[in-house]
Amino acid sequence: MKKILPLTHGLRGTIKIPGDKSISHRSAILSSLATTPVEVTNFLAGADCLSTVACMKSLGATIERAGEKLLVTGNGLRGLREPENVLDAGNSGTTLRLLMGLCAPQKFLTTFTGDASLRRRPMARVIKPLAEMNASIVGRNGNRNLPITILPAEKNLRGIRYEMPVASAQVKSAILLAGLFANSPTTVVEPAPSRNHTEKMLSAFGAKIERHGNEITISPAESLHAPEKIFVPGDISSAAYWIVLATILDGSDVTIQNVGVNETRTGILDVLNQMGAMIELVNLRTSGGEKFADVHVVASKLRGVEFGGEMIPRLIDEIPALAVAAAFAHGTTVIRDVSELRVKESDRLAAIVDEFNKIAPDSFTATDDTLTIRGGREKIFANCNTRADHRMAMSLAIFGAAAKGVTLDDETCVDISYPNFFEELN
Repeated sequence: MKKILPLTHGLRGTIKIPGDKSISHRSAILSSLATTPVEVTNFLAGADCLSTVACMKSLGATIERAGEKLLVTGNGLRGLREPENVLDAGNSGTTLRLLMGLCAPQKFLTTFTGDASLRRRPMARVIKPLAEMNASIVGRNGNRNLPITILPAEKNLRGIRYEMPVASAQVKSAILLAGLFANSPTTVVEPAPSRNHTEKMLSAFGAKIERHGNEITISPAESLHAPEKIFVPGDISSAAYWIVLATILDGSDVTIQNVGVNETRTGILDVLNQMGAMIELVNLRTSGGEKFADVHVVASKLRGVEFGGEMIPRLIDEIPALAVAAAFAHGTTVIRDVSELRVKESDRLAAIVDEFNKIAPDSFTATDDTLTIRGGREKIFANCNTRADHRMAMSLAIFGAAAKGVTLDDETCVDISYPNFFEELN
């Protein structure tokens, strides 16, 4: 149990956040496919990213970790080896889906498992395009759920053109990683742009990858050429909690340092600015193709807005935090096209309605794919269930801190992405 007391003052000063979760995953994977050492700094040493590290070590990479620094040496793009045991992705959908794409072309057998939450999450949308490339994959419940076994590839995968029914960076990344080993170029067509960290890092490692509109094409490669160093910017998904809390707490004036501001991830800043937030990016710079900046936030009066469509892939993980902001705004906020929330670590759409209404009764309603928040209603102290979901836990924590307080049933789930979150909040 974790009790969060209401804050009686605004946030002031500076905050340093953990490294970006998405970039940390990809830096460990791609560095393991090169033959020269790569030093990764500001790596997120959360449970999800450590699942990726453990899996890549089982696949033959040498990885030494000291806190937030990794030293990674691989055996080359063609040097992956058969793991001695089942690969455990833990709670990490990113680990599982990206490594399914990486292991689909290999000449050895790989079996994946994960925790109870990951075993419930849908994998058919990853298996479908990989199967079209001639990968042989067998899973539970008609190839929908873990455990999943990838059979040895009898021949090279074939390059395909795949039109994605739903924008998903994880599915796109799985296809692109498999495409490195295909017999011809592979093209992914997105309905809307999703996170492009995989494309940026593949390019930094020398892969031939091109984008034209919503089409991304990768050519087969014989090898990758690693940079000597990769700096992982701070995770905007982690910064989101402090950005929202500073916006809704009177008297706040805070700077969050080294935040990744990749254009496919800054939807939360665009929406909050539309709501009337005062957010400024300062000291903008670039490392490894990724932009990052210091984010300066001042307390603001917010108003309700409506959004959906192509904005959603740019802020899907930040919707719980945005929903907190909307609860303190004047008027009603409507967020459309969010059915993807139902297949995250928890059914986040249901969790937001059930748990957030405990703090702000009758403020949150949802249909299958639309979330409506009526702002400005009375807030009360509440006992809430995190659903073992790290983003729900942190969103509930800032909600309680800005309202009348909250008790959480599980604080340990934040270790997945932000191990020292509660220390920072204190």
